[in-house]
Amino acid sequence: QLQAFGGGFVQAGGSLRLSCAASGRTFSTYNMAWFRQAPGKEREFVAAISRNSGTRHAESVKGRFTISRDNAKNTVYLQMNSLKPEDTVVYYCHADVNGVIYWGQGTLVTVSS
Repeated sequence: QLQAFGGGFVQAGGSLRLSCAASGRTFSTYNMAWFRQAPGKEREFVAAISRNSGTRHAESVKGRFTISRDNAKNTVYLQMNSLKPEDTVVYYCHADVNGVIYWGQGTLVTVSS
């Protein structure tokens, strides 16, 4: 089970940090990611962090967003800086647990211009 939180309202140029708490005793073995989806559009990849803490980020967020994890807290984070109005979408946490995919419930980020 994944529970995402941390979304909210922020002005352009501001920052937010999303968190996603996962259940399970072997969180350190999960490959985690964040996706986002705007109304009427397909869900798109934002960032991923592997079980070995290797990271990759979508070109659209490189240099602004950073994914990280804390295995002791079973939590993955998405630090979002320099937010833009086009970042206004619902963000979803994603877990790949030995090939089984889980999604969190989504958290809305709203960036005003």
